[in-house]
Amino acid sequence: MTMPSQSLDAALRHYHDQWQGEGEPIAQFVEFLHSHADVFRRSHGEGHFTGSAWLVSADGQRAMLMHHRKLDRWLQPGGHADGDADLARVALREAQEETGIAGLRVKDNIFDIDRHRIPARAHEPEHWHYDVRYVVTTTVTEAFAANEESLELAWRPIDEIAQDEQADESLRRMARKWLARA
Repeated sequence: MTMPSQSLDAALRHYHDQWQGEGEPIAQFVEFLHSHADVFRRSHGEGHFTGSAWLVSADGQRAMLMHHRKLDRWLQPGGHADGDADLARVALREAQEETGIAGLRVKDNIFDIDRHRIPARAHEPEHWHYDVRYVVTTTVTEAFAANEESLELAWRPIDEIAQDEQADESLRRMARKWLARA
């Protein structure tokens, strides 16, 4: 096992200690991590790791969501690892690129995980995303600017996301986790 894989393996085990009710998904992530050397590369056909940001305002009351252009859904900022096994760094990079917000800070521990199918498109077959999510917070400004990957960006109250039956289930789960934190 390579050093970056060991680091993610340890982070997933720490996540398991915090969220013991998620044992089966965590086991899927650990098994996938050890399945092939290219799991951090988009070219790995079966699937690959991605990093996402649960991007929260400085006051902790709102989360930044993007209306994803390709998937036509409101989601958290995030994207492909593209060979980078430091998924916290990936989450931070993607949050900065997709929102244009300056001065973001990432928390080191995994906040959430989500394995989901990505539908086939043009030259890309259907595949799995093993999405590892981190809390990212604003520190300087909340001013944002969308890039080409989104149709729109918006700060949404986290308590509303938790109750929004139209929202993606994983967004509602992260909102509930955020609201339940001690």
